[in-house]
Amino acid sequence: MYRILVIEDEEDIQEILKNYLTAEGYEVVTAEDGVDGIAKFHESSFDLILLDVMMPKIDGFGTCELIRRESQVPVIMVTALDEEEYQIRGLDLEADDYITKPFSMPVLLRRISAVLRRVHKESGPGQLCYQSLRMDLAGYHVYVADREAELTQKEFELLHVLLLNQGIVLTRQKLLNLVWGEDYFGEERIVDTHIKNLRKKLGVNYISTIRGVGYRIDKEDKK
Repeated sequence: MYRILVIEDEEDIQEILKNYLTAEGYEVVTAEDGVDGIAKFHESSFDLILLDVMMPKIDGFGTCELIRRESQVPVIMVTALDEEEYQIRGLDLEADDYITKPFSMPVLLRRISAVLRRVHKESGPGQLCYQSLRMDLAGYHVYVADREAELTQKEFELLHVLLLNQGIVLTRQKLLNLVWGEDYFGEERIVDTHIKNLRKKLGVNYISTIRGVGYRIDKEDKK
């Protein structure tokens, strides 16, 4: 099941989006402004973010910029600002799409589906593919060249987070926060152990060690 973070300060729009997306089978987390959105983003991993632009505290442009410093998670901006200069600004911040209000929910749902298909290169719902690796997100299965790799829940979630952040170096502390939770107070070296086990079980080494920093899965060449 895909997880979507909706960052929207208008409660009625937030509720409409949540209801429609939930009915479509998405798991939805909501945030009331940019500050709350960044906090929710740090608490868990998401497959896509729906981001309003005109918000208090931190607007959508500032929120998108902060997210892009850490992640390449798909971002769709949803806003009443329909002038070309704002659309260009959003796309320059590497937003994946820009939709102006008022919008059609069926159209928005199709745009979301299109972005997820493009990013995850899926042949069906609930899958994430990378080179010879395929993740069944709903069933918690991982296949490498059609051979299933038996992963623990934490190994699966760790691999998922790394794949969602291709090209981004994630520190051990960041991985601990995303996979084990911010209230985890154990040793950071547990990440190293899980990475070692992941490499062994997958039989392919897609995970690079960035000495003194953390771990990274390189962006897949889509050419």
